[in-house]
Amino acid sequence: METSTDMIEQVQEVLDKLRPFLLRDGGDVELVDVEDGIVKVRLLGACGSCPSSTITLKAGIERALLEEVPGVSEIEQVF
Repeated sequence: METSTDMIEQVQEVLDKLRPFLLRDGGDVELVDVEDGIVKVRLLGACGSCPSSTITLKAGIERALLEEVPGVSEIEQVF
């Protein structure tokens, strides 16, 4: 399965919508890659070292991506 530019753009749009909430807490998220439905992101700033970052990643970002971007199967944090 190949990742389309459209999917990457859709993922970026969702991340851009979520970004103000992350920035408010001193963090940010960077899209690293989308491959076979797996979105790879890097958490930056306070999010990188926050004990709640896994919850933010799975319950927040992943849920939004699964709902809004067809073809996304999961999210993975890269360091």
